[in-house]
Amino acid sequence: MENGEIPENANEHCPGPQSESAGKSDSCQGCPNQEVCATAPKGPDPDLVAIAERMATVKHKILILSGKGGVGKSTFSAQLSFALAAMDFQVGLLDIDICGPSIPKMLGLEGQDIHQSNLGWSPVYVESNLGVMSIGFMLPDSDEAVIWRGPRKNGLIKQFLKDVYWGEIDFLVVDAPPGTSDEHISIVQFLQATGIDGAIIVTTPQQVSLIDVRKEVSFCKKVGVPVLGVVENMSGLCQALSDFRFMRATETGEQQDVTEKVIEHMREKAPEMLDLIACCEVFDRSSGGAEKMCVEMAVPFLGKVPLDPQLCKAAEEGRSCFTDQKCGGSASALKSIIDKLLETNQWKQEIPINE
Repeated sequence: MENGEIPENANEHCPGPQSESAGKSDSCQGCPNQEVCATAPKGPDPDLVAIAERMATVKHKILILSGKGGVGKSTFSAQLSFALAAMDFQVGLLDIDICGPSIPKMLGLEGQDIHQSNLGWSPVYVESNLGVMSIGFMLPDSDEAVIWRGPRKNGLIKQFLKDVYWGEIDFLVVDAPPGTSDEHISIVQFLQATGIDGAIIVTTPQQVSLIDVRKEVSFCKKVGVPVLGVVENMSGLCQALSDFRFMRATETGEQQDVTEKVIEHMREKAPEMLDLIACCEVFDRSSGGAEKMCVEMAVPFLGKVPLDPQLCKAAEEGRSCFTDQKCGGSASALKSIIDKLLETNQWKQEIPINE
């Protein structure tokens, strides 16, 4: 337990050896370290000083949170990082989703390794101004499950914060796992002294997701992290009409693909239809969606991003959705949200001027 580190064999919700409740809290019951922690001298965690020194070169720190998994939080984190880097900001993307690190794939960095220098761990770079750090770079096999208790996860997060050398950067985007678990508490505690600009919360429109987002907003308020805004992702399906497959139900209940005939008919009779984008609701939004929830909980609403198969494809291929015209509505929706974020927080005036 050097330097106040949480031992690997500690109970899941260990308060830490340096905590005043170490060895005394309910979560300490049955822990093999309980007696040692209860009698050990208490004091400030010296690693927090090292973290503060590392983070002194980071201007802005943004947490990306979600109440549930599968709402597109990592996709948003990746595209936000791509967008900020395209504006010539110096950007770092830190993936603290220990058990489900998807950021390496979404940035096109699968199979890359972390390198060490005399300054610490070096991030893996997509571009010269976009660096990434994730446990995904440390796994010998991408199919390998990370089966860690809370203390070991917290230890890695602390190591990422104190040992990774980002250099002078404008933004550190932190992609957190869903929920309000140990990782969230740890990242807030470790970064609080250095200042967290706030959190962006990603959700989908249906009530089952919004219920958990309300808890996420409550968590942010309790730990003192400002909510920069909520993004409603998968807000309806938007796709070019020409990209749809058209099916006809047969008498036997099977489906017959008639796409080629339909497209040919439109090309002959109504070619202007091929340029249309078809949109429809995918999730039940009778509750009013994220926008209504934001009004009720007095937090900013940043905007909606449609469910776009081309955006999903960009994430699978590890590329920015802003570099071509394929992502249509989703790219413009994301750009509007990012512009609003920069404008509201007065970060737009910091955009570097190309000489």
